[in-house]
Amino acid sequence: QVQLVESGGGLVQAGGSLRLSCAASGRTFKNAVMGWFRQAPGKDREFVAAIRWSGGSTYYADSVKGRFTISRDNAKNTVYLQMNSLKPEDTAVYYCAADRNGYILESNLKNAYEYDYWGQGTQVTVSS
Repeated sequence: QVQLVESGGGLVQAGGSLRLSCAASGRTFKNAVMGWFRQAPGKDREFVAAIRWSGGSTYYADSVKGRFTISRDNAKNTVYLQMNSLKPEDTAVYYCAADRNGYILESNLKNAYEYDYWGQGTQVTVSS
């Protein structure tokens, strides 16, 4: 059974940092695309960042580029999202996602329906 378990969320002041983790288990993800999405109250789920497990190519939403960094640890089967210079508008539930085979085209990485597995989410709250 595939499991994605997020951790690391919390309350932080504007300008602060948090690091989210997503521990993956239940199958091999060595060819997968791993993504982070977020959803604020009353808003649609939106793409934040993605990484190709094989090769390590990374992709970011314009709203987080230069502030967030996605990375992976092969040995721990874990994906991270380092979030710096946080803003109140970053407040949301953050979700980790994975596809099965890594066949998502770059232009489609922002589409939640491309991903097959989802974590339960972790709350990030940025106070002003």
